[in-house]
Amino acid sequence: MNLTFNELRTIKHSLPTGSVSRIAENLNISEQTVRNFFGAKKLQNGGKVSWHLRPGPDGGIVNIQDDSILNAAYSILREGEGK
Repeated sequence: MNLTFNELRTIKHSLPTGSVSRIAENLNISEQTVRNFFGAKKLQNGGKVSWHLRPGPDGGIVNIQDDSILNAAYSILREGEGK
């Protein structure tokens, strides 16, 4: 899956408070790994992310290899739409 880095950051900023913790718990990964997925760079406290950034518009093109974190984020956003 491909999207721009700015789109990835917009998704992260659209999540309600506590979503990073919730995603981490549901996927049994560290919170820092979730933060790293959305653009943080603290690899010493979290796992590597499963995407590659290529130069391009809007911060570059992100090619996501494992979309489980992204799918969890979309699920949380869909929940918010139903309220």
